[in-house]
Amino acid sequence: MPKLKTNRSAAKRFRLTGSGTKIRRYRACASHLLRKKTSKRKRRLGRPALVDATNVRAVKRLIPYG
Repeated sequence: MPKLKTNRSAAKRFRLTGSGTKIRRYRACASHLLRKKTSKRKRRLGRPALVDATNVRAVKRLIPYG
């Protein structure tokens, strides 16, 4: 079977956790219009989140080798 191609844009946006079962992502809305956002909200936006279970299958297909 031929090798699968990794979607390069997805590879830059997602990382697998140490166990390899969950996928980490960065949050949207953290790059501009920061003046109106509270410090608490900006702090939270800086931290990574996990991809929701409904999207894990689709993302894993984009990054087959993690």
